[in-house]
Amino acid sequence: MVDQPNIRLAVPFFMVRDMEASLDFYTNKLGFTITNQWTPRGKIEWCWLQREAVSLMLQEPRDRDKFDQQGAKGTGLSICFQCTDALALYQEFTAKGVQIQDPFVGNNMWVVCFADPDGYKLDFESVTDVEEETLYSDWVKQQG
Repeated sequence: MVDQPNIRLAVPFFMVRDMEASLDFYTNKLGFTITNQWTPRGKIEWCWLQREAVSLMLQEPRDRDKFDQQGAKGTGLSICFQCTDALALYQEFTAKGVQIQDPFVGNNMWVVCFADPDGYKLDFESVTDVEEETLYSDWVKQQG
């Protein structure tokens, strides 16, 4: 008998200051879809988002003042999305107005790194054989 895995999925759960701004960012700019939501007061207060095989959850606290007093969000934490082509996502996201620093190669991966509206760090990464610490802008110049 083969044992089935018990733990099958980890889903990042972000507390967000402004659900509408976060939903605009994650759905309209990053291409996630709302697959579940909780609307106890007629507006979304919690939701599950998905894009391809990746999920995340957002929740807006009822006490924004207390949320704001907690300080910077996501300090020391990065959510790393392993992708087939992180540079294609860089092109997609920047075309939709997402401000992203120049991608770079780190640990044999292209790293496309930016923060969401609440400061949570998101890294979209894909394997590459390009030299370590290469900046995307320099690499594009070499290709052209």
